[in-house]
Amino acid sequence: MKTQFRVLLLTAFVLAGVAASQAPKPTLYIIGDSTVRNGSGKGSDGLWGWGSLLSAHFDTVRIHIENHAIGGRSSRTFLTEGRWDKIMARLQPGDFVLMQFGHNDGGAINDTTRARGSIKGIGDETQEIDNLLTKKYEIVHSFGWYMRKYIADTKAKGATPIVCSLVPRNVWKAGKVERGSNSYGKWAAESARSEGAFFLDLNESIARKYEAGYDEVKLKTDFFPGDHTHTNHAGARFNAAVVAEGLKQLSDCPLNQYLVR
Repeated sequence: MKTQFRVLLLTAFVLAGVAASQAPKPTLYIIGDSTVRNGSGKGSDGLWGWGSLLSAHFDTVRIHIENHAIGGRSSRTFLTEGRWDKIMARLQPGDFVLMQFGHNDGGAINDTTRARGSIKGIGDETQEIDNLLTKKYEIVHSFGWYMRKYIADTKAKGATPIVCSLVPRNVWKAGKVERGSNSYGKWAAESARSEGAFFLDLNESIARKYEAGYDEVKLKTDFFPGDHTHTNHAGARFNAAVVAEGLKQLSDCPLNQYLVR
């Protein structure tokens, strides 16, 4: 009897191990603009987004990471171009969505070049347009409306949304980095709070770190070789580390368990 029990116990352990090895890994989907992924995400023109370097902070044996951010997109156009629909078609319970928008949302709502702006704020007001770029009728919503949609859609799939405020530009005034705390950073926080999503205030956290060790000239030399928005590899690595640090501080966020300690 003891021998049979040991065989059964050993078999149970083996089967449990097989089941665990066959369980699908969760996926972390990252969405945003060129500050999150520049170009194809392979350092085109020496520029990188932080999402392309975030995997260094995760145990990628246990979690899969996909960076779907794309340059030039706003919270509005990432949705209207169908990019979000493609993620939603694959999103599974236990997955994660890390989102950062705002840099391009202040553009024109309707023009012949980009037509990517969203209505400022978090309200429910809308603007009906015949889009001059796409040649289609469109109802344009507020920045907050689009962010809330990403959050709600993610939660409806049983996945976990994490909202980030936009990373700061290398723009200084009176010795301080200009914040988005009265605009897109604030609206991102309010959208996350209203929908019960996790929130990382990258705008404030990174700005403070810039001010602690840099000035506008040194920051341009070290991180911003071309303009005041897009980072090189070192700048993207710096920002990715702040993202990981912020995630660790969200003690009840289930994404934490996949971070490299």
